[in-house]
Amino acid sequence: MAGITNGNFCRKMSSFGFDMVTLGGYNIDKPSIEAGCKIIARGRPEFEVAEENVLSNIKSQVNIVRSQNPWKGKVSVNLRATSPEPIITVSKLDGVDVVEINTHCRQSELVDAGCGQALLQNLTKLGDFIEEVVKNSGSKVSVKVRANVPGVDDFAVAEAVNNAGANYLHIDAMKPGYTCADYNLIRSIKKNTDIFLIGNNSIRDLKSARKMVDAGADGISIARAAIGGELPFDLARV
Repeated sequence: MAGITNGNFCRKMSSFGFDMVTLGGYNIDKPSIEAGCKIIARGRPEFEVAEENVLSNIKSQVNIVRSQNPWKGKVSVNLRATSPEPIITVSKLDGVDVVEINTHCRQSELVDAGCGQALLQNLTKLGDFIEEVVKNSGSKVSVKVRANVPGVDDFAVAEAVNNAGANYLHIDAMKPGYTCADYNLIRSIKKNTDIFLIGNNSIRDLKSARKMVDAGADGISIARAAIGGELPFDLARV
Protein backbone atom coordinates (compact mmCIF):
# COMPACT_ATOMS: atom_id res chain seq x y z
CA MET A 1 0.00 0.00 0.00
CA ALA A 2 1.95 2.96 -1.32
CA GLY A 3 2.47 5.71 1.21
CA ILE A 4 1.59 3.37 4.10
CA THR A 5 3.73 0.22 4.16
CA ASN A 6 7.03 1.70 5.28
CA GLY A 7 9.60 0.23 7.65
CA ASN A 8 7.69 1.08 10.82
CA PHE A 9 4.46 -0.42 9.49
CA CYS A 10 6.18 -3.60 8.28
CA ARG A 11 8.12 -3.99 11.51
CA LYS A 12 4.87 -3.93 13.45
CA MET A 13 3.29 -6.43 11.05
CA SER A 14 6.24 -8.80 11.48
CA SER A 15 5.07 -9.47 15.03
CA PHE A 16 1.80 -11.03 13.82
CA GLY A 17 3.43 -14.14 12.36
CA PHE A 18 3.90 -13.25 8.69
CA ASP A 19 6.62 -15.13 6.78
CA MET A 20 7.22 -12.05 4.64
CA VAL A 21 6.45 -8.34 4.79
CA THR A 22 6.44 -6.01 1.79
CA LEU A 23 7.73 -2.46 1.68
CA GLY A 24 6.40 -0.14 -1.00
CA GLY A 25 5.34 0.24 -3.66
CA TYR A 26 8.20 2.53 -4.50
CA ASN A 27 8.63 4.48 -7.71
CA ILE A 28 12.29 4.02 -8.61
CA ASP A 29 12.94 5.61 -12.00
CA LYS A 30 12.23 9.02 -13.47
CA PRO A 31 8.95 8.16 -15.30
CA SER A 32 7.43 6.37 -12.30
CA ILE A 33 8.57 9.06 -9.85
CA GLU A 34 7.01 11.78 -12.02
CA ALA A 35 3.80 9.74 -12.18
CA GLY A 36 3.85 9.37 -8.40
CA CYS A 37 4.15 13.13 -7.95
CA LYS A 38 1.03 13.61 -10.07
CA ILE A 39 -0.82 11.07 -7.94
CA ILE A 40 0.21 12.87 -4.75
CA ALA A 41 -1.00 16.16 -6.24
CA ARG A 42 -4.53 14.76 -6.48
CA GLY A 43 -4.48 13.59 -2.87
CA ARG A 44 -3.69 9.88 -3.04
CA PRO A 45 -0.99 8.47 -0.72
CA GLU A 46 2.39 7.70 -2.29
CA PHE A 47 5.99 7.47 -1.12
CA GLU A 48 7.55 10.73 -2.29
CA VAL A 49 11.27 10.04 -2.70
CA ALA A 50 13.59 11.80 -5.16
CA GLU A 51 15.36 9.53 -7.64
CA GLU A 52 18.78 10.20 -6.13
CA ASN A 53 17.49 9.21 -2.67
CA VAL A 54 15.55 6.06 -3.58
CA LEU A 55 18.25 3.52 -2.73
CA SER A 56 19.23 5.12 0.57
CA ASN A 57 15.56 5.41 1.53
CA ILE A 58 14.86 1.75 0.81
CA LYS A 59 18.00 0.77 2.74
CA SER A 60 16.83 2.75 5.75
CA GLN A 61 13.33 1.23 5.64
CA VAL A 62 14.76 -2.30 5.43
CA ASN A 63 16.98 -1.50 8.41
CA ILE A 64 13.97 -0.31 10.42
CA VAL A 65 12.34 -3.71 9.87
CA ARG A 66 15.49 -5.70 10.62
CA SER A 67 17.33 -3.82 13.36
CA GLN A 68 17.15 -5.63 16.72
CA ASN A 69 14.09 -7.53 15.51
CA PRO A 70 14.03 -11.25 16.41
CA TRP A 71 11.70 -11.93 13.47
CA LYS A 72 13.37 -14.16 10.85
CA GLY A 73 11.02 -13.65 7.91
CA LYS A 74 11.68 -12.23 4.46
CA VAL A 75 11.61 -8.56 3.47
CA SER A 76 10.15 -7.89 0.03
CA VAL A 77 10.15 -4.55 -1.78
CA ASN A 78 7.39 -3.80 -4.28
CA LEU A 79 8.81 -1.69 -7.11
CA ARG A 80 7.43 0.31 -10.01
CA ALA A 81 9.75 0.96 -12.92
CA THR A 82 9.70 1.16 -16.71
CA SER A 83 12.86 -0.96 -17.12
CA PRO A 84 14.49 -3.85 -15.24
CA GLU A 85 17.74 -2.12 -14.29
CA PRO A 86 16.62 -0.15 -11.21
CA ILE A 87 14.83 -3.22 -9.85
CA ILE A 88 18.01 -5.25 -10.25
CA THR A 89 19.91 -2.57 -8.31
CA VAL A 90 17.45 -2.75 -5.41
CA SER A 91 17.69 -6.56 -5.42
CA LYS A 92 21.34 -6.30 -4.39
CA LEU A 93 20.77 -4.16 -1.30
CA ASP A 94 21.59 -5.77 2.04
CA GLY A 95 18.52 -7.14 3.78
CA VAL A 96 16.33 -7.32 0.66
CA ASP A 97 15.17 -10.92 0.26
CA VAL A 98 12.64 -10.39 -2.54
CA VAL A 99 12.08 -7.73 -5.18
CA GLU A 100 8.51 -7.57 -6.43
CA ILE A 101 7.89 -6.30 -9.94
CA ASN A 102 4.71 -4.22 -9.84
CA THR A 103 2.44 -4.98 -12.80
CA HIS A 104 -0.56 -4.31 -10.63
CA CYS A 105 -1.12 -0.60 -9.98
CA ARG A 106 -3.76 0.85 -12.28
CA GLN A 107 -3.57 4.59 -11.60
CA SER A 108 -3.68 6.31 -14.99
CA GLU A 109 -0.52 8.28 -14.26
CA LEU A 110 1.48 5.08 -13.78
CA VAL A 111 -0.11 3.27 -16.71
CA ASP A 112 0.58 6.23 -19.01
CA ALA A 113 4.21 6.19 -17.87
CA GLY A 114 4.49 2.55 -18.95
CA CYS A 115 4.69 0.81 -15.59
CA GLY A 116 2.30 -0.97 -13.24
CA GLN A 117 -0.64 -2.54 -15.02
CA ALA A 118 0.64 -1.27 -18.41
CA LEU A 119 3.19 -4.11 -18.38
CA LEU A 120 0.36 -6.65 -18.71
CA GLN A 121 -0.54 -5.37 -22.17
CA ASN A 122 2.51 -6.86 -23.93
CA LEU A 123 3.35 -10.35 -22.75
CA THR A 124 6.55 -10.63 -24.79
CA LYS A 125 7.85 -7.44 -23.20
CA LEU A 126 6.63 -8.59 -19.78
CA GLY A 127 8.44 -11.91 -20.11
CA ASP A 128 11.67 -10.23 -21.23
CA PHE A 129 11.41 -7.72 -18.37
CA ILE A 130 10.97 -10.43 -15.73
CA GLU A 131 13.65 -12.66 -17.24
CA GLU A 132 16.18 -9.81 -17.17
CA VAL A 133 15.48 -9.20 -13.49
CA VAL A 134 15.62 -12.91 -12.65
CA LYS A 135 18.95 -13.41 -14.45
CA ASN A 136 20.66 -10.51 -12.71
CA SER A 137 18.88 -10.31 -9.35
CA GLY A 138 20.63 -10.54 -6.02
CA SER A 139 17.39 -11.69 -4.40
CA LYS A 140 14.33 -13.75 -5.20
CA VAL A 141 11.79 -12.27 -7.61
CA SER A 142 8.04 -11.86 -7.22
CA VAL A 143 5.59 -10.45 -9.75
CA LYS A 144 2.42 -8.75 -8.49
CA VAL A 145 -0.37 -8.84 -11.06
CA ARG A 146 -3.98 -7.71 -11.19
CA ALA A 147 -6.51 -10.26 -12.43
CA ASN A 148 -9.53 -9.71 -14.65
CA VAL A 149 -8.12 -6.69 -16.45
CA PRO A 150 -10.14 -6.15 -19.66
CA GLY A 151 -8.23 -7.40 -22.69
CA VAL A 152 -5.66 -9.31 -20.63
CA ASP A 153 -5.46 -13.11 -20.60
CA ASP A 154 -4.80 -14.05 -16.96
CA PHE A 155 -3.60 -17.53 -17.86
CA ALA A 156 -1.16 -16.21 -20.46
CA VAL A 157 0.17 -13.74 -17.89
CA ALA A 158 0.65 -16.52 -15.33
CA GLU A 159 2.44 -18.63 -17.94
CA ALA A 160 4.71 -15.71 -18.89
CA VAL A 161 5.64 -15.10 -15.25
CA ASN A 162 6.25 -18.80 -14.67
CA ASN A 163 8.33 -19.26 -17.83
CA ALA A 164 10.45 -16.19 -17.07
CA GLY A 165 11.67 -17.86 -13.89
CA ALA A 166 10.07 -15.74 -11.16
CA ASN A 167 9.92 -17.30 -7.71
CA TYR A 168 6.49 -15.97 -6.75
CA LEU A 169 3.31 -15.02 -8.58
CA HIS A 170 1.31 -12.62 -6.40
CA ILE A 171 -2.23 -12.27 -7.74
CA ASP A 172 -4.75 -9.62 -6.79
CA ALA A 173 -7.69 -11.85 -7.68
CA MET A 174 -10.05 -8.93 -8.03
CA LYS A 175 -13.51 -9.92 -9.25
CA PRO A 176 -15.28 -6.85 -10.65
CA GLY A 177 -18.75 -6.39 -9.23
CA TYR A 178 -18.13 -8.70 -6.26
CA THR A 179 -16.88 -8.18 -2.72
CA CYS A 180 -14.91 -11.43 -2.72
CA ALA A 181 -11.87 -12.68 -4.60
CA ASP A 182 -12.04 -14.72 -7.79
CA TYR A 183 -11.31 -18.07 -6.19
CA ASN A 184 -12.02 -19.99 -9.40
CA LEU A 185 -9.24 -18.07 -11.13
CA ILE A 186 -6.80 -18.91 -8.34
CA ARG A 187 -7.83 -22.56 -8.59
CA SER A 188 -7.36 -22.66 -12.37
CA ILE A 189 -3.99 -20.89 -12.37
CA LYS A 190 -2.67 -23.18 -9.65
CA LYS A 191 -3.60 -26.22 -11.71
CA ASN A 192 -1.65 -24.92 -14.69
CA THR A 193 1.55 -23.55 -13.11
CA ASP A 194 4.11 -24.78 -10.62
CA ILE A 195 5.12 -21.35 -9.35
CA PHE A 196 4.57 -20.39 -5.69
CA LEU A 197 1.20 -18.64 -5.80
CA ILE A 198 0.31 -15.85 -3.36
CA GLY A 199 -3.40 -15.03 -3.30
CA ASN A 200 -4.58 -11.51 -2.53
CA ASN A 201 -7.91 -9.65 -2.43
CA SER A 202 -10.66 -9.31 0.14
CA ILE A 203 -8.84 -11.32 2.81
CA ARG A 204 -10.32 -9.73 5.88
CA ASP A 205 -11.01 -12.61 8.27
CA LEU A 206 -10.25 -16.26 8.94
CA LYS A 207 -12.98 -17.49 6.59
CA SER A 208 -11.74 -15.54 3.56
CA ALA A 209 -8.13 -16.49 4.31
CA ARG A 210 -9.02 -20.18 4.41
CA LYS A 211 -11.05 -19.90 1.21
CA MET A 212 -8.00 -18.51 -0.60
CA VAL A 213 -5.82 -21.36 0.64
CA ASP A 214 -8.51 -23.92 -0.21
CA ALA A 215 -8.62 -22.50 -3.75
CA GLY A 216 -4.97 -23.46 -4.16
CA ALA A 217 -2.93 -20.46 -3.06
CA ASP A 218 0.38 -21.46 -1.49
CA GLY A 219 0.32 -18.28 0.55
CA ILE A 220 -1.94 -15.31 1.20
CA SER A 221 -1.29 -11.59 1.42
CA ILE A 222 -3.21 -9.08 3.47
CA ALA A 223 -3.43 -5.36 2.82
CA ARG A 224 -6.52 -3.31 3.68
CA ALA A 225 -7.51 -5.50 6.62
CA ALA A 226 -4.23 -4.55 8.31
CA ILE A 227 -4.19 -0.89 7.34
CA GLY A 228 -4.86 0.21 10.92
CA GLY A 229 -1.76 -1.59 12.15
CA GLU A 230 -3.62 -4.56 13.62
CA LEU A 231 -4.62 -7.96 12.25
CA PRO A 232 -8.27 -8.98 12.81
CA PHE A 233 -7.54 -12.72 13.02
CA ASP A 234 -4.84 -15.19 14.04
CA LEU A 235 -2.64 -16.26 11.11
CA ALA A 236 -1.74 -19.46 12.94
CA ARG A 237 -5.34 -20.65 12.49
CA VAL A 238 -5.37 -20.33 8.68
